[in-house]
Amino acid sequence: MEPALIGTRLASAAIGPLLKKLLVDEGPGAGLVPKGAQVRLSGLVSFRGEKRALTEKDVRGLAATLVERSRQGTGEPPFPADETEAVADALAGNLLALGGLDMDDVQAVRLGHRDLARRLRAAAPAPDGLSTDSVLYLETLTEWACLHILEFFTRRSTFIARSLVEQTRAQAELLAKVDEVIRRTPRAETGDAEFERRYLAHLAKKHGRLTIHGVDLHHSPDEWPLDMAYLSLEATGAEDPHETSGRPREQASVRADLALARHERVLFRGLAGSGKTTLIQWLTVSAATTEDRDRPEGMAYLRGRIPFVLPLRALTRHGERLPSPDRFLPAAGCPLTPPDGWTDRVLAAGRGLVLVDGIDEIPETERGRARDWLRDLLGAYEGNRWLVTSRPTAVRDDWLAPDGFAELTLAPMTRTEVTTFVRRWHRAAGPDAAGYEQPLLDSLRTAEHVARLATNPLMCGLICALHRDRRGFLPRGRKALYEAALSVLLSRRDRERDMGAPTGLVLDEAPQIQLIQRLAYWLTLNGRTQMDRDRAAAIVTEAVPAVPDASAYPPEKVFTHLLHRSGLLREPTADTVEFVHRTFQDHLAAKALVDHWDIGVLVRHASDDQWEDVIRMAVGHARPRECAEILGELLKAADAAEDRRVRLRLTLLAATALDHATELPPAIRGEVLRRTGEVIPPRDPEEARQLAEVGPLVLGLLGGPEELTDEEAFTSVVTATHVRTDAALLYLARFVQHPSLAVRSQLIWSWLRFDPRSYADEVVARLDRSDLVFTVRSDAEADELIRLGLGHPLLDIGGRVSADRVAALLSLCDPVYLRLERSDEQDGLPVPLPARLEELELDWDGSETPVDLAPLAALPYLHSVETYGPVTGTEHLSPRIHFQSF
Repeated sequence: MEPALIGTRLASAAIGPLLKKLLVDEGPGAGLVPKGAQVRLSGLVSFRGEKRALTEKDVRGLAATLVERSRQGTGEPPFPADETEAVADALAGNLLALGGLDMDDVQAVRLGHRDLARRLRAAAPAPDGLSTDSVLYLETLTEWACLHILEFFTRRSTFIARSLVEQTRAQAELLAKVDEVIRRTPRAETGDAEFERRYLAHLAKKHGRLTIHGVDLHHSPDEWPLDMAYLSLEATGAEDPHETSGRPREQASVRADLALARHERVLFRGLAGSGKTTLIQWLTVSAATTEDRDRPEGMAYLRGRIPFVLPLRALTRHGERLPSPDRFLPAAGCPLTPPDGWTDRVLAAGRGLVLVDGIDEIPETERGRARDWLRDLLGAYEGNRWLVTSRPTAVRDDWLAPDGFAELTLAPMTRTEVTTFVRRWHRAAGPDAAGYEQPLLDSLRTAEHVARLATNPLMCGLICALHRDRRGFLPRGRKALYEAALSVLLSRRDRERDMGAPTGLVLDEAPQIQLIQRLAYWLTLNGRTQMDRDRAAAIVTEAVPAVPDASAYPPEKVFTHLLHRSGLLREPTADTVEFVHRTFQDHLAAKALVDHWDIGVLVRHASDDQWEDVIRMAVGHARPRECAEILGELLKAADAAEDRRVRLRLTLLAATALDHATELPPAIRGEVLRRTGEVIPPRDPEEARQLAEVGPLVLGLLGGPEELTDEEAFTSVVTATHVRTDAALLYLARFVQHPSLAVRSQLIWSWLRFDPRSYADEVVARLDRSDLVFTVRSDAEADELIRLGLGHPLLDIGGRVSADRVAALLSLCDPVYLRLERSDEQDGLPVPLPARLEELELDWDGSETPVDLAPLAALPYLHSVETYGPVTGTEHLSPRIHFQSF
């Protein structure tokens, strides 16, 4: 919401006097400061100094009035109604920060209302737990208030004279600095502005639509407008690798497309199909939008940024050196020719948005070289924004942390996000698809095998397309799903569109698979996801004579047909070829490896993260004897590995591959299960977290509560709580009545890893609460307890829970035991205190503001108090209270 829009709701004539109360009245003999001294802001505000007219409580009341009046009027409310009190409290904090700024009124006016508002927000406590709409509203309302405050400053009788004195004093210095800047700054080419206009328009057009590669059926759209297709996902920070207690460290969650607003450099990890490349398209288009009114909500921080989209798979396809800045555009396939030195000028000015896509899509041996290239760029250019994407296990933890990168992981889609995606897909597919939307949503809620597959945008799109094409029926299992997709793409697509033979060829599904899997085999064997067009054509040409149905056609026509009609291949540039998605490449490479029976190749690459899906799918393609050999060789490789983590990884790879085998000799199945039994259930929390890295498939290996000891149940639940998918909820829900307090405590501690509402309904609401301390770490969790009416006498409230939610929880629960984390912006103990309270732990550690414990004297049942942080008022505590301070 812009200041002008807030101004339509808040008339200046009515609200101006309210804001003027923040400032002391000027008059003769005010004596705010000694004569000749600077007039600091702390002397001009009415809630500090000798002429104090307002208390802090008055300022908070004034802020509440401003917020309430700005919500009135027609149109959509600017933020959720239940956050009104929190927004007002945050605005009051911003206004109170005015008295702590080290500047005078002239400096404040020179700063401008937007920069002054930024200074206030930086000096005030950061708003905690607010939605994106509330944060944006708060920023805008603070700017609007600063605009009025600066207007009041300019009306002071001494302001003009003091301004002239300071301007005269600074003019000579300013002229000297300007001369020096002009001397040092090379003149920009006159064509830069015009080129940037053309370049941004090119990027907006190129990346403004999202192609639904390979999953568009005969009535589905080939592509969507990006603003309709884009689904903003959450990203979380990596957990502390040294955490061994089993209790999770609280993680910061951020909307993925806003991460660069908080961090100058970000490494995004995400599974195949998780939306990494789509995120890059969204950032590119948002930066390329020249009009603020057209820029997507929340993306104003990219104003003035020049995007450089650098897909590593395209930059290194010939094994050449990664490009220097002057080669960014031609290396990435941009047809425009920039003025000489333009890229260097953009980056040197700190205006760049450098988007490096796909560390995992280049061979492992080249990743170190890519990091050196990136470090050279970082050292040469400051002030730019940098984003790098990778699959989760392609590079180790903290791979770019020494270079100042925040490492975030794209979270799997929640149930809510899957539902949103399905609705958008059917809306984009047209009115004929509307009848299939609700049946698919019902299947995603009730059919576990479907829900487990719908974890990212790629798989959701594939499921939507197949469900519609099959008139409401879906195949079962991953292999069957891919085979169904191949059938649609390779044999049914053109026929059902009555396309005839546009390339002059008629090829059934089987020969096309035989030829395309040769390309998948070469790419996978060489650690690539992209190849030269000429090489791809040569591979197909060599293979055509061995495929009878294809040998009747000229090889070059066969290749053209596969490239243009199969739906599995695409040309990112005029001279390169790649699969529409890595998962199709893995599926077909596995089939080719089984057909060639390259068992040695599979085993040699078993510890390579890029080969895990290939090996699992190879087991699915193999016959019983071949399955036994693959799994047996994996176990031998595990025995030969010296590193325990490698042994664990290979054993679990064999175990998770069992689900893909259609038939397997009992002896080898028994041996795999025996080996798995040595590591599952995990022996300690660290091993539990390692198991979770396998992903949702590990859930099928974990035992149920009826077959596990208490210790085994605890470590198994630790593993499942680190698998952040809705599929984990089905497993965790089996432990809600477990007799072990440690197991149930792990369940409540792990709430923050999942969608708050889904977890509350599936797990928290059904928990056996005997002796269990309810841990609440966010306003969202507090809201769910309040919604469900889950009062509980043992309560642990984290420091991120806002004061109003704390009060609501205490009213609901009336606890006898309370652990409370507070922070500097949360003054004192909550009021009223729980009447039945017997034990209190107060964690104020790290705060310099002491907590007054005197109100505790009124609690009749209180007998134990532990504090972490400074306190006062202990002399008022009854002798019967056992008090400890740490």
